[in-house]
Amino acid sequence: MGRLKELRKYVNGELNRMDDADKRNSAIAHLYGVSLAATMIARKRGLDPEIASMAAMLHDLHAYKTGSYDEHEHKGAELAREILDELKLTDEAETELICSAIYHHSDKLVMDTPMDEVLKDADVIHHCMYDLSKTIKEKEQVRFEKLCAEFGL
Repeated sequence: MGRLKELRKYVNGELNRMDDADKRNSAIAHLYGVSLAATMIARKRGLDPEIASMAAMLHDLHAYKTGSYDEHEHKGAELAREILDELKLTDEAETELICSAIYHHSDKLVMDTPMDEVLKDADVIHHCMYDLSKTIKEKEQVRFEKLCAEFGL
């Protein structure tokens, strides 16, 4: 089994523990949606699409497991490190890339490393395109416009 598939199996197991079916379905849609977007963005930018996809699969898992978004990006990075250490899917450098992306993914107004930016952008794409009836958040507007230009949308 490939390591992304193995990670998804693990994440699915965690999400399936959620009692609220609506929240579970929303979590699945978001993590898989951001994962797909991250794969595409990373490939376009010449970065590792598998690492980007893995970061995306883990980026909000802490919030979904606990029901709290309080410092979820920082706590999520810690959880991701624990999961990756347990599953032994990544080397130390890959784990650092994934955890850094998760740690910084809420800082939409700040520029960070290229992989951090992939996760931020993938998160914004999903936030802005999953439900077209929602207004784009002010903190995501400029980033979304740049993504639309980058992808010719």
